[in-house]
Amino acid sequence: MFAVIRTGGKQYRVAAEDVIKVEKVKGDPGEIVQFGEVLVVGGDDVTLGVPTIAGASVAAEVLEQGRGAKVIAFKKRRRKNSRRKRGHRQEFTLLRVTEILTDGAKPTVTARPKPERKPPPPPEAGTEPDDEEAKPRKAKAKAPKAKAKAKAAKKPAKKAAPKKSKAKPKK
Repeated sequence: MFAVIRTGGKQYRVAAEDVIKVEKVKGDPGEIVQFGEVLVVGGDDVTLGVPTIAGASVAAEVLEQGRGAKVIAFKKRRRKNSRRKRGHRQEFTLLRVTEILTDGAKPTVTARPKPERKPPPPPEAGTEPDDEEAKPRKAKAKAPKAKAKAKAAKKPAKKAAPKKSKAKPKK
């Protein structure tokens, strides 16, 4: 089964499990969005909308919100000392079509739950850092400065070259 939907001023032919890139649509990654402007539903028999099919919709899961490649608009008017450079990055939404719905049905697939971040495991008993362990860490942070000073001390001082006179000879 396939459908033709309209979003962002463009038309897309979609089927279940298709991944499409459309103009930006509101929704966070993992959410389900629904498109109500279905122009054609096909399969065994094709249904054409006038202009859309009443009660038909397409449900899709938002995979990613992103921005496309940079496009540079450069305008130059020759011999006029006039030029303009302007960049643009078009925003897009990456969608995976979950199902094509007819007769006003609601989506059966729900948004996936966001994975919860697990906190780091608590330190084992008796392994807490002592003050003595913290001191070497500070010493390591100061070590690069000490190395830089040692290198500077090893290098011989540069001698200043005598300046040449740029006086012009008199004629």
